[in-house]
Parts: sequence; C-alpha cells; structure tokens
Amino acid sequence: MGSLVSQLWWGGDPDEVSSVSGLSRRDIYAVQKSWAPVHANNVAVGTELLKRYFRAYPNAKQYFRMIRNLSEDDYDSNIQFKAHVVSLMTSLNLAVSTLDQPEVVAALMQKLGESHGKRKIQEKDFHDLKGVIVKMFIEVLKLDDSTLGAWGKTVEFWYKHIFQTLSIPDEQR
Repeated sequence: MGSLVSQLWWGGDPDEVSSVSGLSRRDIYAVQKSWAPVHANNVAVGTELLKRYFRAYPNAKQYFRMIRNLSEDDYDSNIQFKAHVVSLMTSLNLAVSTLDQPEVVAALMQKLGESHGKRKIQEKDFHDLKGVIVKMFIEVLKLDDSTLGAWGKTVEFWYKHIFQTLSIPDEQR
C-alpha cells in the first residue's frame, strides 16, 4: 500500500530518472522546493548574485555594457542592470518550474546558449557563475547534501543544452 500511496503522491516512482534530464521526481521536488524562497525575493537575490559574480570575476563586466564602467554602488540605480536581473531570474524560474517537462527546458537552454553565444560568452563564464551560485546557495539557503546534489544534476542538464548552441558560429545560426 505504501508503494501505491508513493506513486500517487509523486505521480510515479519518485526515484525514476528521466532519460532527458537525468533528474528523478525527488530531485525535481528538492530543486523546486529550495527555489521557492529565492523566487519569492528574486530581484534582491539576483542582484546579490550578480554583484558576487562581478566581485569574483571582474573581467566578466566586459559583457555588460550597462555596468562596464560603473562601481558596484551604482548597479542598483541602473535600470538596465535591474532589467537584466529580472530577465535572469525569470529565465531561471522558468527553467526550475518546468523541470517536469525536460524537453521544454532543453529547448529553453538551447535558446539561451544561442543568445549568449552571439555575445561571445564562453563555457568558462558559465562555470564561473555556477561556482558563485553554489557558494551563495550554500551560505544563504543552507542546502543539505541531497538538495545540493539535485541542483548539481539540474545545472549539469541545463549546461549540456546551453553548451550545444553556445559555440555555434554566427553564420550557422
């Protein structure tokens, strides 16, 4: 009976892994649950995330015309910076909220790879950002090892599809 209840609760076997995403229902639940407080305060979290990223990787500011010559104190008053934060957090929220539709997420990530490839952003830049996100999530959200593992698989899934289109030459897009 417990198995039947589990099947009904999870919508299937909670540990069955999607062949597309590499995530189980349990992984998706952990990511979505831990994302909820982030999403509830997405502009502040996104702003802090980018500030930490630029502190750790000052050369990354070259990709952001709107803040390239600004001090960190001026980011909050820059409307283009705030718009990018909103765009980033909206994209992340969409990628988290649709994890149960991995084909959709894969397509979203491929589009993201295309758009960032046009700006000459490299895989290294995404890996640098991932490091900042992981450190911030550990500090702020106090994630357990299981949830961190689920996030690791999630980002791996996202990056796989981002990187498929990130390096495609402009003439082939």
